[in-house]
Amino acid sequence: MQIEQTEVLISTPDGQMPAFLVKPGKGDRHPAILLLMESFGLTSHIQQVAIRIAHEGYVVLTPDLYYRQLPHNKFGYDEVDQAMAMMWSLDFGHPMEEDISAALNYLKFCSQVYPDQIGVTGFCLGGGLTFFTACKFSEAIAAAAPFYGMVLDEWVEAIPDITVPMYLFFGGTDPFIPHERIRQIESRFQELGKTYQLKIYPEANHGFFCHERSSYNRAAAEDSWQKLIQFFRQHLLLRSLD
Repeated sequence: MQIEQTEVLISTPDGQMPAFLVKPGKGDRHPAILLLMESFGLTSHIQQVAIRIAHEGYVVLTPDLYYRQLPHNKFGYDEVDQAMAMMWSLDFGHPMEEDISAALNYLKFCSQVYPDQIGVTGFCLGGGLTFFTACKFSEAIAAAAPFYGMVLDEWVEAIPDITVPMYLFFGGTDPFIPHERIRQIESRFQELGKTYQLKIYPEANHGFFCHERSSYNRAAAEDSWQKLIQFFRQHLLLRSLD
């Protein structure tokens, strides 16, 4: 599939937020995916993931959530401490809500997007923020699929507000996400009758999807990619064909 890629600016109350936009070159409208970046920033790897998803038939938007820290806001995968410091400097309250809302609105009003067929996915920081988006903006999205996202206590408390299907991916040896937290999340989903799937890869570590990281797990990455594409096909792509 031929695709087009460009950089765009999204207006927020705190200024212009750069974003990477990829879209199929053919067809009038498509479902869309909001792809949320890792703690290392809007890296070339995340851009390649966006391109890969676009080839499946989606408009993909990846905002630079570190835009307030430009220009020094991207890190190598060996700069874990610096990336974590940048991640925890984010305000996960109202400013993050405004940033995510601005990105979703950009997609909603894009002429090539079906506004009721927007999905969200992300890795690491982006995985947590995918969960956050499902809690805060279920009315604006159709599905969410977080990868190894750290979920804050207040987001667990907000699970009742999630009204979209979710697919959650975790690594069984992830040092940042205790098994107790995963069980807590799944227990709440079950208690509340939420529509969800949850996959734990027993031998996979944090960051297992990224082939540039030492924690890359090929089997888990390939399997989770197939499950992700099937999930979005079911909840987004097939709806656009009806």
